[in-house]
Amino acid sequence: MYHPYFRGKQYELITIRETAHLLAQANFVPVIEPVREQMSGMKKTLDALCEAGARAIVIINPQFGDHRHDGSNIVEFIGEHFEEQDNLVFGLLLTEEISTADAMNLCTAHPHKELALVHAGFSNARELSRQVAPLPQVTTSVFLEDYCGKLYQRHFGTHTHRVLIRNGFQRRRNRDHPDAAEFFSDLHATYELENATGFGDYLIVGDEYLEGGGPAYTIAIHLTFIDNEKDDEMHIMHFKSDRQDTPKDPAGKFAEALEKLMAAIDARDSKFADTEAIAEFRDLHARGHYPGLGYLKKLSMKHHIETLADYFSDAEPQE
Repeated sequence: MYHPYFRGKQYELITIRETAHLLAQANFVPVIEPVREQMSGMKKTLDALCEAGARAIVIINPQFGDHRHDGSNIVEFIGEHFEEQDNLVFGLLLTEEISTADAMNLCTAHPHKELALVHAGFSNARELSRQVAPLPQVTTSVFLEDYCGKLYQRHFGTHTHRVLIRNGFQRRRNRDHPDAAEFFSDLHATYELENATGFGDYLIVGDEYLEGGGPAYTIAIHLTFIDNEKDDEMHIMHFKSDRQDTPKDPAGKFAEALEKLMAAIDARDSKFADTEAIAEFRDLHARGHYPGLGYLKKLSMKHHIETLADYFSDAEPQE
C-alpha cells in the first residue's frame, strides 16, 4: 500500500524506527536509500523493522550520498546482519546512467533475494521487461513518477507489486511557502486508478537531495491533513515564524511558528489527525522547548505517516 521514500539521514532513520510497529500494522513498506557510510543508524532501523515484522525495500545502489559510487558495502552489511530476514527486499535503482546490461547484472547477482526495480530515469523499458520476465525474484516495480510515464510503466504491468511514487512537497525557501493550505496529493485515494497496487511520496521533505542546509532565516513547520470535504485530498500547511530577516534566535522563531500550529489544531473545524506527533508538538508548546530543526522534521514526517495510517484504518470495513 503506502511506500514512503526515505534517504537515510539521521532523522529519516529515526522516523522509521519510531514508527516501525505502525508501519507493520498498517502494511506500509518504506523505501530506504542509504546515503551515509556509517551504518550504525541503518542497523538500528532495520533491527526495529524486523522486530516489528515490517517489510522494507533497501536500495543497494544509491544515487546520492557516500555509497553512490559503490553499493557493495550495503549488500555486505545486509548479508552480515540480516541474512535470514526475508522481509528486506533489495531495491535496484535504475537511473538514466544505467544500461540494460548493468540492470541485468544487478538482478542476476542476487538470485535468492527478492528484488524491486526502482525506475528513476532508465529508458529501455521494453528490453529490460523482456529480460527480467523469467526471473521470479523480481516481484516489484517502484515508479518514480517524475522519471517514467505511463508508456514506460505499462511494460512492467505483470509485476505483483506496482508502486507509484509522486512528489507532493514543493521545495521553496521557507518564507516563500503560502500561508494558506495547499494541495499535496490525492494518490492515496486514486492509486488503484493508476493501475498500481501501492503508492508513495517523499513525505514533507521532497525528492531533491541536499546534504545540508544553511542557517534558517524562517522557521517553518509542515503538517499534512486529509480533507474529507474535498474527496479526501491531502493538503499541507506551512506554519512560519513571524521574523524572517536574520538567522538569529531559532528557538524564539520556533515558538512563533508553533503558536500558529497550535491555533490551527485547536480550531473547531481542524482537519488534522490527532496523532502522536501532534501530542509531541503540544508537549513542546507546554514546556516552551525548542528541540532543533531535525527533530521538527522528524515530527512532521511521523505525523504524515500516522495521518495516512489513520485514513486507511478508517477506510477498512467494520465487522
